[in-house]
Amino acid sequence: MRAVWYDRQGPADEVIVQGELPTPEPGTGEVRVRLEASGVNPSDTYRRRGAVPAEYPRVIPNSDGAGVVDKVGPMVPERWVGKRVWLYNGQRNGRWMGTAAEYICLNADLITELPSHVSFAEGATLGVPGMTAHGCVFATGPLQGKIVLVTGGAGAVGHYAVQLAAWAGASVIATVSSDEKAARARAGGAAYTINYRSEDVAARVRDITGGELVDHVVDVDLGGNLAAVLASVREGGSIAYYASNGALEPSVPLRTVMAKNLTIRGFVLPTSPHANRKRAQTDMARFIASPGRILSVDGTFPLYQTAAAHLSVEQGGKVGTVVVEPQK
Repeated sequence: MRAVWYDRQGPADEVIVQGELPTPEPGTGEVRVRLEASGVNPSDTYRRRGAVPAEYPRVIPNSDGAGVVDKVGPMVPERWVGKRVWLYNGQRNGRWMGTAAEYICLNADLITELPSHVSFAEGATLGVPGMTAHGCVFATGPLQGKIVLVTGGAGAVGHYAVQLAAWAGASVIATVSSDEKAARARAGGAAYTINYRSEDVAARVRDITGGELVDHVVDVDLGGNLAAVLASVREGGSIAYYASNGALEPSVPLRTVMAKNLTIRGFVLPTSPHANRKRAQTDMARFIASPGRILSVDGTFPLYQTAAAHLSVEQGGKVGTVVVEPQK
């Protein structure tokens, strides 16, 4: 099969190479997917650059993908053959072979059927972005009738968080950095938007909620946003965060956290509890089956341009997920 890989960590255009590798065969409990789309997430670029130590001597990058099951291993029902699916945790949890290839074999537990009205490229956005959003949105339970603040509400994860929270019956406030992104957040279901570059986020939250503040926060950068977030969440509220690039080791006012009886949870998809991931797969299937969902693909690249796709993610400013198409 055609694939791209790296044998050492470093800049994308220096370490990613393309060539032929043996087509994998599914083992017990596994399926083989003929990949039509491979999602490139920031975490994939961090691993390639060396933000975490190299786990394997060779890595086919990218965790998310979508395609068609073409073969199943022992203990997997034959009914999966021919099914359109989306998948997550490709190059994770003990696998060096990710989705930047024509085929991938992985546990059948990691695939979910993809309805015909959703493109493969859109399906490749449902793994890290969609399931991370789900894990953070529902970190502390149902949201019907609650008020949720989503920071970075136009980003790949943030926009799914806005949509999922609104879908679950919450009133959503989203922070954004421009009028264009405000429109995107509102299209996803945000009732209110706050431009964090020009407005005082906590003051606007107090104004919007009549001083009641929010029940739950989904945060894109807790270290950088800590002061505003703590001032925006009500007593007994909760915060779920999935990144903290603004400050990896922030000074946390623990008395404030304690006095407000806050629950703060971090989230990372690959090692999140299995039951939570299965619920996310089920909920995401229901979510994308309902009308009006926005599954955002920022751009597509053929397989041989995987390095360019990684660079596109690293440059920032993308709207949605960058996708590699392994069959092109």
